Formats: sequence, C-alpha cells, structure tokens
Amino acid sequence: MAKKVREITIRESKGTFSVFSKTGVSKENYNFDGISALRNLLSNEKARILDTIKNKEPTSMYQLAKMLDRPFKAVFDDVKTLKRFGFIDLVKENVIGRTRYKPVIEVDEILVYFKI
Repeated sequence: MAKKVREITIRESKGTFSVFSKTGVSKENYNFDGISALRNLLSNEKARILDTIKNKEPTSMYQLAKMLDRPFKAVFDDVKTLKRFGFIDLVKENVIGRTRYKPVIEVDEILVYFKI
C-alpha cells in the first residue's frame, strides 16, 4: 500500500505567515489565520483523535467520543476540521436501518514546512 502524505507549507510574507497545501488543493480551501490556526489544527485533542482512530478503530463518531471521554459535539467539530484538511475520512455505513459514519485515517504522515 502506498504511503499517503499531506504537506503543509508556511511562508513568511510581509511580516505574516500564509499557509497552504502542496497536494493539489487550492489555497482558498485552507482558511488559516497564521500560526495560531495551524496550532489549532495540530492541537493535542486532534492528536488524540488521530491516535484513537488509528489504534482503537472506532466504528462510529459516537463511539469515538465515548473512547475519548469528550462531548460528541466537540469531537464532531474536531473531526470536521481534520476531514477538511484530508487527514481523516468518514465512511458511511448502514447498520440496522441507521446510517453511521466511521472515522478512518487517510494519511500516514503530515509534513509541515516553514519557509522564511
């Protein structure tokens, strides 16, 4: 299986940082406000989400929230952010007449480059 890598490049321009991906996604899809937004994207809680999905393989968003012992809404918001940047995906499954979304890891590595 090929390794999936996401690259994020941060460039200094006129005293501010601009952040964009080199993976074919346009800059407009990344709504960063500098380093603080990148820090939010790579927060400890999001790292816990990625680790839990990778190692414990929850079968639904609800189960993920229970494994993390966090409110469902908070986990859902974090997962939406991770999905938007291509780190995870939500696989739709129909189980006993209900639809649930199973979170799965989409990348093996995240590379962050700082260009000054």
